[in-house]
Amino acid sequence: MERIKISTRNNWQAAVENLGFGFHSTDVPYWDESVYYKFSEREINKIEKATAELWDMCLNAVQYVIDKKLYAKFHIPEWIIPDLEKSWDNDLPSIYGRLDLAYKNGEIKLLEFNADTPTSLYEAGIVQWFWLQDFDKEKDQFNSIHEKLIAYWSELKKHLHQGKLHFTCIKDSLEDLTTVEYLRDCAIQAGIETKLVFIDDIGWDFNGQFFVDADDEQIRNIFKLYPYEWLLNEDFGKNLTVDLTNTLWIEPLWKMILSNKAILPILWEIYPHHPYLLKTYFDKGDLVDYAKKPILSREGSNIELFKDGRSLEKTDGEYGEEGFIYQDLFELPDFDGNYPLIGSWIIGQMPAGIGVREANRLITDNKSRFVPHLIG
Repeated sequence: MERIKISTRNNWQAAVENLGFGFHSTDVPYWDESVYYKFSEREINKIEKATAELWDMCLNAVQYVIDKKLYAKFHIPEWIIPDLEKSWDNDLPSIYGRLDLAYKNGEIKLLEFNADTPTSLYEAGIVQWFWLQDFDKEKDQFNSIHEKLIAYWSELKKHLHQGKLHFTCIKDSLEDLTTVEYLRDCAIQAGIETKLVFIDDIGWDFNGQFFVDADDEQIRNIFKLYPYEWLLNEDFGKNLTVDLTNTLWIEPLWKMILSNKAILPILWEIYPHHPYLLKTYFDKGDLVDYAKKPILSREGSNIELFKDGRSLEKTDGEYGEEGFIYQDLFELPDFDGNYPLIGSWIIGQMPAGIGVREANRLITDNKSRFVPHLIG
């Protein structure tokens, strides 16, 4: 794994905007093509193998949590548990997830799993692929995200209820809307009839006891880019349990278990000393160098790193009231003060590619840059 500095494309901003990538720069640069990461084929094979194994381990962990009724550790409300278990027992489909991996000195470690509302999908599947075609189209990338998304939507067609597949996110996030519209476009290419509705505009038909969109059209199937813990904290979320039409939600309710960092100590409990896992507890235990993370948080908020028992680095935020987990500290590799994190994608139960996020600190947050990669 090498970090290589290069010149950006002339007028690269227009090139990415032509792809529909409108949030490449804010107050800080987000897309950064002045560097790229080069992986050997052997390294990519290791990442792909680890991703597949970790996905299987995570599915086993969901069954373990359900069998042992460990929901309190995840702060999952009791009233939603029967529907969550039903979603698992009925094998309701999941389309994607992103495992965040640290790769250093030949070791791969799972830092966390963005299983419910992962973003950076469009950047990984499309933007960095078109960069590669301009930079060196003879080279390859670990990237079959686009093809796998279309193929899996095609597979999911037979699991959908009759009617449209709605797509939803909040109104004021261009990043979320871009991700949702990309997923929606892939579904359209798979032959599925779709419709966009913002989460704020979803309504409830009190007579029929079902969800409706802004045009009062019944919602039979819906992909949401909106965290379940937010939805369940709102009075509107209670309608999930009384929906008489059993609207199909993607991602399914069982993903609440995997999107919660409480899954990390559970994985360590099931697979102690596994080479892909870091020792993780619900309390500090015997850890000296460790990361303290809220079980529910987004974009690296409210994380604190400790070394020799002293605070090394921390981020602010509004998360943590549900509790924390404590994970053995595994520092990201240091490339002259740049720290890359590998987001490895699962699409339709299979490893599908990676995106690299790079920060100038050990904690990857919402100001971290997305940089392309290639196999060389």
